[in-house]
Amino acid sequence: MGDIIIFDRRAVRRHRQRAATMSGSHDFLHRKISERLIDRLKDVNRPFERVLDIAGGLEGLDPGQIPAQRVTADLADARLRATGDLMPVAMDEEFLPFAKQSFGLVTSTLTLHWANDLPGALLQIRQALMPDGMFLAAMLGGDTLIELRRAFIEAEAETTGGTSPRTSPFAGVTDAGSLLQRAGFALPVVDTDTLTVTYDDMFGLMHDLRGMGETNSVTSRNRGFLRRDTLFAAADRYRDLFIDVNGRIPATFQIIWLAGWAPHVSQQHALRPGSGDMSLAKALEAKETSAGEKADPAG
Repeated sequence: MGDIIIFDRRAVRRHRQRAATMSGSHDFLHRKISERLIDRLKDVNRPFERVLDIAGGLEGLDPGQIPAQRVTADLADARLRATGDLMPVAMDEEFLPFAKQSFGLVTSTLTLHWANDLPGALLQIRQALMPDGMFLAAMLGGDTLIELRRAFIEAEAETTGGTSPRTSPFAGVTDAGSLLQRAGFALPVVDTDTLTVTYDDMFGLMHDLRGMGETNSVTSRNRGFLRRDTLFAAADRYRDLFIDVNGRIPATFQIIWLAGWAPHVSQQHALRPGSGDMSLAKALEAKETSAGEKADPAG
């Protein structure tokens, strides 16, 4: 675990526990990302013998596609009871309780953005994969809830003369790619989706975030009640800044997709520099000049 504690993991668990007990359609984002995760796995077109499904993103699989050995894991045990999976494990993504080389596939759906030690979590996932095993994950990215963030910053500055963290910080795309490489994944790939959801007002968005278990868990958050004048100023500011032609406000969710493989000798590798059979000059049909000769500018 790293020394910097950005997120209160007990609050993350508490929020996810509460979300598991809430009825309604608040889980629309999780369901949409799960559908896209399953579609991406179909494109891989290979079987996986043992699967670790962190946060239940594979629940939408057709019965014929469900692996014989699938472990569903979550920080909140209430979410595991809701899935009814035969092999549920309550666990923290930052401390995986699995032996090395246990799984052919590890998936993670909208959980890793809450990790304090994301490099360590990715390293443990890579170590839990069998050689040539696959990792596929979706996490919230840095452009998520940019509208809500701005509305609260401006409203709080107006009503209190200062600001405090009201939304969580998220990793950027470049950061995610670097972290995959740092964790030792082969053939790492990172790309993004952006989903925009519209609401009548800010309070509808905040209600959905609560139902998703995605409310603020930053350690440095203000633990007191949000001032009423700040809350309503933020709602007004949100509408003033972002209202669309239909009188609704948008909420942006940036999804960062991470994919990588546990190293294996069968995978493609970049050639060692200088090991090629053809020179660049020959490939370009150009005249080759040794480093010890002065090149003729006229060719």
